[in-house]
Amino acid sequence: MLSFANSLSFRLLLLTVFFVMVAEILIYTPSIARYRLSYLQEKLAEGHLAALSVKAAPDGMITEMLTRQLLDHVDAYSVVANDESNFMPMLRRPEVPEVDIAVDLREVGVVELILNAFSTLAETGDRVIRLHGQSPRDPEIFVTMIIDEAPMRMEMLDFSWRILTLSVVISLFTAALVFLSLRWMMVLPMQRITTSMIAFRQRPEDPTSDLPTTARRDEIGIAIRELAGMKQGVRRALRQKTRLATLGMAVNKINHDLRNMLATATLVSDRFAESSDPFVRKAVPPFLRTIDRAVKLCSDTLNFTQESVPLMTERVTLKVLLDGILPELRTALDEEELIIEIDDVPDCTLTIDQDQIYRIFANLASNAARAGATLLRIGFEQDSGSLTIRFQDNGPGISPPIREKLFLPFQLSGHSGGSGLGLAIARDIALAHGGALFLERTGDAGSIFHLELPCPETERIRTRSHAA
Repeated sequence: MLSFANSLSFRLLLLTVFFVMVAEILIYTPSIARYRLSYLQEKLAEGHLAALSVKAAPDGMITEMLTRQLLDHVDAYSVVANDESNFMPMLRRPEVPEVDIAVDLREVGVVELILNAFSTLAETGDRVIRLHGQSPRDPEIFVTMIIDEAPMRMEMLDFSWRILTLSVVISLFTAALVFLSLRWMMVLPMQRITTSMIAFRQRPEDPTSDLPTTARRDEIGIAIRELAGMKQGVRRALRQKTRLATLGMAVNKINHDLRNMLATATLVSDRFAESSDPFVRKAVPPFLRTIDRAVKLCSDTLNFTQESVPLMTERVTLKVLLDGILPELRTALDEEELIIEIDDVPDCTLTIDQDQIYRIFANLASNAARAGATLLRIGFEQDSGSLTIRFQDNGPGISPPIREKLFLPFQLSGHSGGSGLGLAIARDIALAHGGALFLERTGDAGSIFHLELPCPETERIRTRSHAA
């Protein structure tokens, strides 16, 4: 059973909280800078009002006690407000500490505001600031103040704490909504799909693991429908494989007896061939061909039901392979009006089973001849690490219905009496050699099959060095 900590739901919850917090940090950064700017601007406005109070006094003179009260009210050491035409009296404490930093709000950019805000938050001591800027109440008045930084930092920390608390609440609330929505829309359907797949793997034949049909048009709906289609295809393949396995067991049991029966029939047919009755002698060749086809069908079926193609490989050059295959192939096709032409043979060494490769050549050549081709041209293409043998005939081509089932066993046969296993076995032989057999193209001008076999570069180089 999958634990909640390892589930997709838990990961979605963590990701949602994380991304919401990242968004809040991106919002907090300009907010804290704006908060610091607003605090300093309020200080300038308060300093301006304090200076106006001094100006309103008779002769611009106020008592020391009133001066201290005004400075305590604005929380400053000194205040000066003036413009080009008017001068306002200065408020100043008897003792003014040394200024640590100067802040001028007249020329300040966004990046500088952000950096100064985080510098204030990171400061552990109590710095003294010389603040200068325009009064928010009158842009023509410039105010200069000396203040402590600590009160501003405390308010910024309090503001940050409120933002953090609000961010956590928002992130948790948003994460809960996103979590529930995604769990309803994605996670629960994915869990049902996963459970269905696990049950199908354990019991493929049991249809109770199938999910009900859905009308969803999104990716989940497509996945459910494709999974259902895949299950049906796998079940059909399993049923076919089961039948083939049963057929293979049956063929293994009856193959020996059937061969003995056919051998007996062949001996009897040989005696018929010696008969003086012309009708009997005329019927013997078709009878022998029928027996041969029966033996071939039994052998092909037995070979196909084996789990893998047995190979007895040896290293031979391509020229030696063709010298052994082509004469025998031309002899086997003696009755067929098929001309076999060979292109220039490249210098290549293969590790193959010659008898099995001959079966591929014989199958492709006999199929071309029976389809009506009169010419089969065999060409070669060398690539990095592989050899492609191209079989090109001038036959009428392969029709689309046959083309779709070309390499499927027992699906079709290109001629009367065929087993429908020729190309399927040929493809398995190619795969057993680490290669491939496929139809490149077909049409009215004929068909082209490609047989790909491994031909490592080192073997080609070694072959050329021996020849030299």
